[in-house]
Amino acid sequence: MTVPPKPEPTGLFERATRRLPVERTPVWFMRQAGRTLPEYRKLRERWTLLQMCADPALCAEVTLQPMRRMPLDAAVMFGDIMLPLVGIGVDLDIVEGVGPVIAHPIRDLAGVAALRDLEPEADVPAAIEAVRLVRAALEPERAVLGFAGAPFTLAAYLVEGRPTRDFAKTKALMLGAPDVWAALMERLVAIVVRFMRANAQAGVSALQLFDSWVGALSVTDYDRHVRPWTQQVFAGLRDLDVPLVHFGTGCSHLLDQMKDDGAHIIGLDWRTPLDEAWARVGHDKGVQGNLDPAALSAPADVVAAAAREVLDRAAGRPGHVFNLGHGMLPHTPLANIERVVEVVQTYRPSTVVTDAMAPAA
Repeated sequence: MTVPPKPEPTGLFERATRRLPVERTPVWFMRQAGRTLPEYRKLRERWTLLQMCADPALCAEVTLQPMRRMPLDAAVMFGDIMLPLVGIGVDLDIVEGVGPVIAHPIRDLAGVAALRDLEPEADVPAAIEAVRLVRAALEPERAVLGFAGAPFTLAAYLVEGRPTRDFAKTKALMLGAPDVWAALMERLVAIVVRFMRANAQAGVSALQLFDSWVGALSVTDYDRHVRPWTQQVFAGLRDLDVPLVHFGTGCSHLLDQMKDDGAHIIGLDWRTPLDEAWARVGHDKGVQGNLDPAALSAPADVVAAAAREVLDRAAGRPGHVFNLGHGMLPHTPLANIERVVEVVQTYRPSTVVTDAMAPAA
C-alpha cells in the first residue's frame, strides 16, 4: 500500500524533520507516554502493559496524557517493540523490572519458520486503531510518531530469550549459523516493514526505528550481519511521505554507517556531544537528541543548564529535534520534565548556523 503525499507540513516537528526553518526547536521525549505520570501509574494498577496495548482506547489515552500536561510537539504512540511479535503468536511476557521474556527462544531454522508473516489489521488491530484515535484527538500541528524495533534488537530478544548484557547467544548464532541468522533477519524485516507501513496508513507523522542493542556490535559485525537488513527496512518505507528516524544506544562508533542506512533523521544518545555527532552524520541530515535522561533527576537549575547546552551545540541549525538520549527513566521528577520543555520553547540561539538551509530531498 502506498500512502498518498501529504500537504506541506505546518507543525514544528514535521518541519524540523524535513530540515525546514522553524521558529523554535520542537521537543518530545522517548517514553513520554507513561513512566512518569501519576495518571498512567493509576492505570497500571489495574492493567498490565500488554493488556493496555490490547485496548486501543487505553493506548490512545496513555499516548495523550503527556500531551495534555505539556505543550509537546509530538505524541509517541504508547506500546512496545515486541507487539508485532505478540501479534503473530510468539509466546512472550513483558516482566516488570526484567523486560521481554520469550518462552521458546529461536536458535534454528525450525524456530524461524514458526514466525509467520504479520497482517497488521488482524494481528495488531489495537495498535493501528489507537493511531487513528490519537490522530483524530490531536491538533493537526502536533505530530504523531509510530515506532518499531529494528531487526537486530528483535532478533536479540528472540535468540537470548530475555534481556542480556553480553548478547553471547545472539552473536554466536550470527557468526556461527549465518543461514539461520539470514533467515531470521529476513523474516523480521518483513514484519517490521508491514507494521510500520500500517502505522503510516493509519496516520502517523513519522516513523522511528529503535535499535536499542545495536551498540553491542563491532563496526565489522554491524557492516556484515546487520546493516544490510536495516537498509532493507528503510528501503521498504522510503516511498512513504513521512520522516524516518533511526535511533540506537551506545552506537557512536557506528554513526558513519548508520548515517547512510536510509533514515532522514539520526537519533543520538547522550554519550557524544551533539555537535560532534552531527558533524559525523553530516549536516544534510537532521538529528534528534540528546540530553542524558539521568540529568533530569538533578536540581532544576542543573537540568535547565544541561538542556541549554544541547541547544547551544545544535546552534539553530535546521533539522534538530530536542529529545533525550534514551527513554525517560521511571522516577524522573515531573517538574523537571516540564522545566526542560519550557527551556526548549523559550530558547533562542545567539547565533544561527546557516550552512545547511536547503531542505533535504
